[in-house]
Amino acid sequence: MLYDLSLHMGYVYDVPASGARHVIRVLPLSLPDRQRLVAGAVTVTPTAEERTAFLDFFGQQATAVLVRAPHERLDIRMQARVMVEPPAITADLSPEIGKLKDELDGLWSVAPASPHHLTGPSPRLPHDPVIAAYARQALRPGQTVRETAIALCARIHKEFTYDAEATTVDSTPAEAFKIRRGVCQDFAHIMIVALRSLGVPAGYVSGFLRTIPPPGKERLEGADAMHAWVRVWCGEATGYLELDPTNNIQAGSDHIVVAYGRDYADVAPVIGVLKGYGNQKTIQAVDVVPVK
Repeated sequence: MLYDLSLHMGYVYDVPASGARHVIRVLPLSLPDRQRLVAGAVTVTPTAEERTAFLDFFGQQATAVLVRAPHERLDIRMQARVMVEPPAITADLSPEIGKLKDELDGLWSVAPASPHHLTGPSPRLPHDPVIAAYARQALRPGQTVRETAIALCARIHKEFTYDAEATTVDSTPAEAFKIRRGVCQDFAHIMIVALRSLGVPAGYVSGFLRTIPPPGKERLEGADAMHAWVRVWCGEATGYLELDPTNNIQAGSDHIVVAYGRDYADVAPVIGVLKGYGNQKTIQAVDVVPVK
């Protein structure tokens, strides 16, 4: 599937800000046999006095900018064309949960794609005994890693309610788990904590999801969204599986990957600091348009 993507992230300040340093991660990745970035560009207004493009540890394309002069708003825009291939249908070759540790112990690589980076606590995801107990309830005798991950994905989708007002970007997995409500970031974080508690390497995926309007309705411009889902290591034979607990599906040709990381802290679309005070208003609009 070939897509044209556009993203607008805007920040409007009550009082002009200055000395703004930001790192931006919004361009889709190129991934072998999965996804190809045909062309893409990121623009920042006002024009940055300093700008540097680089690859971070996990191989994400990032742009660092510095806007020194006072500005009442900052606008970040991304335009891209990307080709996404549907996932291959494969047999379940993953080991039983109890045997996964042996495969991990035999894997010595600490390259960016190594599952060793996706075990144990990470900056936004400490161990949580309550979520760990929840994860153990999904286990069944003889169950494979892949079966366990799919079961957890389905359970979170069934038992948690999507509610954009229930949490914030800084909410913890424990807070979202307690109220059983949240957004894709919360559901992904809860699933990652649950899987790691079982000894299964799991990480965070940031990207875009194409939305399809109801029958008879026109697609609304800017109605698509940035999205989050989960990357699960299912052993050497199977490799990584990507699951979307918000929608209870395997990530497919409607899921466009921007970044991989341990949790949201590694892949946030925009992070940074600035000089200023007062409140700010945030604007976000995303378009994921199939090319006919």
